[in-house]
Amino acid sequence: MDRRAQRVVGLVGVISVALIGLLGGRVDLWSSSARPAQAGTASAQAAGLGEAEGLQSAFQRIAEQAGPAVVSISTEQIERVRQYFRFHPFFGEEPFEDFFRQFYGDQPEREFRRFGLGSGVIIDPEGFILTNEHVVADAEKITVTLADGREFTGAVKGKDPRSDLAVIKIDAKSLPAAPLGDSETVQTGQWAVALGNPFGLMGVGPSVRAMGAEPTLTVGVISALNRSLPRASPKYDRDYSGLIQTDAAINPGNSGGPLLNLRGEVIGINVAILTSSRGFEGIGFAIPINKAKIVLDTLKEGKKVIYGWLGIQIQDITDDVAEYYGLTDREGVLVYQVLPDSPASQAGLKDGDIVKAFDGQPIRHSRELIDRVSQTKAGRRVSVEILRDGSRQTLQVEIGERPLDVELAEGGATEAWRGLRVSGLSPEQLEQFNLPPGTTGVLVVDVAAGSLAEQAGLRPGDVINEINRARIESVSDYRSAIAQVKGNALVRTNRGYVVIKAVGG
Repeated sequence: MDRRAQRVVGLVGVISVALIGLLGGRVDLWSSSARPAQAGTASAQAAGLGEAEGLQSAFQRIAEQAGPAVVSISTEQIERVRQYFRFHPFFGEEPFEDFFRQFYGDQPEREFRRFGLGSGVIIDPEGFILTNEHVVADAEKITVTLADGREFTGAVKGKDPRSDLAVIKIDAKSLPAAPLGDSETVQTGQWAVALGNPFGLMGVGPSVRAMGAEPTLTVGVISALNRSLPRASPKYDRDYSGLIQTDAAINPGNSGGPLLNLRGEVIGINVAILTSSRGFEGIGFAIPINKAKIVLDTLKEGKKVIYGWLGIQIQDITDDVAEYYGLTDREGVLVYQVLPDSPASQAGLKDGDIVKAFDGQPIRHSRELIDRVSQTKAGRRVSVEILRDGSRQTLQVEIGERPLDVELAEGGATEAWRGLRVSGLSPEQLEQFNLPPGTTGVLVVDVAAGSLAEQAGLRPGDVINEINRARIESVSDYRSAIAQVKGNALVRTNRGYVVIKAVGG
């Protein structure tokens, strides 16, 4: 028996002894003089039972009313891979793969079908479904199964990797839609209900069409608000901030499903769990529905979600920073880097400035500034109040459009070129990919299946340090180099030279 089991058993033992003691004592108390107390206890128990049954009815009502609006989403993606002799589980892949490519040439690609499962919630009777972007990203086929068992082919109407939200559309009418609540009113400690398709339990196939596909309902509380998660990969520019934390069970397959309050209103879209075992350990997260509302209409219309951008790196003000600057409080954010040629740079912001207000609204911390800038329309001029050298100044900034890649500010990857996406090299990535200290260049973070870059033999983890003899030491160098490429490109990597052709062969 492990230590955790011993602790549980120990607690059960203590509780059992306590109950036995109470029951034993009650035998002595059941005398004629104690009968009024017995009546009072029975009344209290009846009241408690009534409250529990009321709560139970609320959960049942949610299952009946919101359950039909929850869908199962299954995806299919084709991956194309060139395979050589597979010695790499024991000896390492690279030397043998290069050897066989040299003597036998490129081998034919093999196709593998990759399947995924997730959840979604109907938000419009006309067939619009809200889910996570990562549920449908790169999917070549999407199948949506309703709670009544009907299956439809889904199409991505709009998606936004940064918010990790997407809207898919099915050809159906008069569907049950879940009402959207107000996540600003959510409080820690209130009840929370998660609905979804964990581990694909809603099912697919003839039996589901005949019997229906009831979603799984789990119950918990709101554990905390405004949680933030680190980015899982430099490939994805996701903003996992301001999340709702819950202990309602969320498991693989729940992604994209709704988190609801006791009124059956959607207060969040389940997105992630923290776990050491791939199973649920009581820590799940949901995107607040108010955050989804900001981009919802844009996604339904199939348009690109555009975020405002200043082009600065910021941090919250610590006690040490406040003391250094002679501040009486810690409100505001410290600018520690202004990106060149950014809106902030053009407006005159400098490293070391403290932003105290944005567009007339006070700024207390970095999350507040990031959210307000992101939600400001590109091209709009706003005032930014700063503290510089002890004096307040007001600058006018024209908000820019957030680029696909914000290498310095966010560590994101560049837009695809010939199927290739790269990012700058960080010390953590040097260690992660076992690269020698001092390695320069840009890191390949994604190679699209079947792309020109894949045909050339590039793969994630490669480091590019030269393109057509032009030295590459940063993403800026990379952009400049690919802008000059007209035909085939000679690319030097940490594994040698490859040629990325202009036309596939």
